Amino acid sequence: MAIAKFFALLVQSIIQCPQMVGDELDKATRERMEQRAEHLSREMTRLLQELEQRSLEQSIREQRTQEQSSMAWGALLFAALQHWQFWAIAGVLVMLFGLCWWLRKRSHEAGNSSDEESSNSDEESSNSDREQLEEEEQEEDDDDDDANDLGRFFEEHIQWPVQNLATDCQQAQDLVCNFILVFRELLVNSFFPVLQAEIAVGSAFEGWSHHEKDIVYRLFVPLKPPHGHAFHLELRTAGEMTARNFGVRVELVCTCMREQLPGEMLCFLHHSEEELRRNQDPSLLHTLCTNSYLDVQKTARWFHQLVKAAWVVLPQSSIYCLTVLPSSRSCKFQVTKHNTQNLVIEIIFGVQQGDSDIFLSSQATEAIFTPNTTWPETYAVAEAKFFSYIARQAPHDSFHLKCLQLCARILVGTGFSTYTFKTAMMHLLITIPLSCWRRRDFLLRLEDIMQYLHCCLKEKRLNHFFFGNQNVPEEILLPPAFRMAEPFNLFQHLAQYPATHAKALREFMELQKRLTRLVFYGH
Repeated sequence: MAIAKFFALLVQSIIQCPQMVGDELDKATRERMEQRAEHLSREMTRLLQELEQRSLEQSIREQRTQEQSSMAWGALLFAALQHWQFWAIAGVLVMLFGLCWWLRKRSHEAGNSSDEESSNSDEESSNSDREQLEEEEQEEDDDDDDANDLGRFFEEHIQWPVQNLATDCQQAQDLVCNFILVFRELLVNSFFPVLQAEIAVGSAFEGWSHHEKDIVYRLFVPLKPPHGHAFHLELRTAGEMTARNFGVRVELVCTCMREQLPGEMLCFLHHSEEELRRNQDPSLLHTLCTNSYLDVQKTARWFHQLVKAAWVVLPQSSIYCLTVLPSSRSCKFQVTKHNTQNLVIEIIFGVQQGDSDIFLSSQATEAIFTPNTTWPETYAVAEAKFFSYIARQAPHDSFHLKCLQLCARILVGTGFSTYTFKTAMMHLLITIPLSCWRRRDFLLRLEDIMQYLHCCLKEKRLNHFFFGNQNVPEEILLPPAFRMAEPFNLFQHLAQYPATHAKALREFMELQKRLTRLVFYGH
């Protein structure tokens, strides 16, 4: 505004100022011109000062604005630096996605080029080349997925336990297999239980053990009744419990109708006690039973004795050192190789229910006291068979076991068990297509597991996988009553006790925090 006024006065002075005409002007006119010139000079001086003042004020305001802007950017920079880890991860992700786009574009260009070249060959040759090309492109796509997916980033970022499960599992199973072969030779003419082939069970053999040390390799050894005996399974407890309990009643069976050969067994029912005592070993009722029921602790002690007696003839005895560990309801021992490699092996005994994959187990229940003649129902064999089925159907880079392993690592100190997460995982594996469990879907599937479990907690219901579940794969052999049974609620205790339910919800929030830390910080 001041600048415009200054130039207006300047133009006005030029226009209004008369031309110099020498001395011909009168004195009055000359005085008026001088006064007018002085007035214009003073006005121009004032306007110039005002202009300078306003320019100075504008400069000060601009300087303040710049300082404020600098302070604002500094504050933003300081805040960003406080979250440097977030920006670091974001930068890595942007680089990964950029690499993904570039690799995919390059892969498609290579694929198109190969298609154009193959189209020039004859028809029979082109069909063969096209099939081979499709296979190669699929392999390249898989390799590209492996190279650029987020799952690979997190797999390398997370500190996984150092394990050698495949090798150690095979060594443990070979050792127990050799034990069983020797035991069968020792017990061929006895009336002790007939030992069946071992079955690998538990997290180590399923491939998701979260331990780095002190891994226990569990193998299940089914027991069949010896000659002249029969097992009858009697249900003792049912209802809303963690496991149903059974008794294994041992009954003598008549063998008189069989064609008797020299040296064969006598009938326990129709020969005198004196004759039996003189010519035949005692029956199972007199060795491993209590009140006609198979005794778990007597069976465990008997098996421990067999292990000690047979160890010296096994080929592994020249390599390993055997140490029998205390266990009242199973046979547990440790083998050590050159004082460096330790394998802790636990042999669990069981009795099969019909021809199914459901057994009675020698393992104790969660109850404070489990009687010696009580055999809880176990689903370990069916679960191992289920994970073996999934492994055959899933993609080669399926990440479902890694997800379960991560979930198991965050449970320490909480009321949640690994079996809870294992059950949730099995439900999701038959609900979400197995093609969606690849490594690139790692974060999505972890979120699905936590959301599924959170919903179960809010509804106070988590159904047992094998009871009343019509979606169990057909190759898992279940007793007929299982598929038609009412769903068995593993969270029944949460519905009965509100305080327990509230505590479980709080602990679940802590689990979510632990899982977030584990995924983004690696430990």
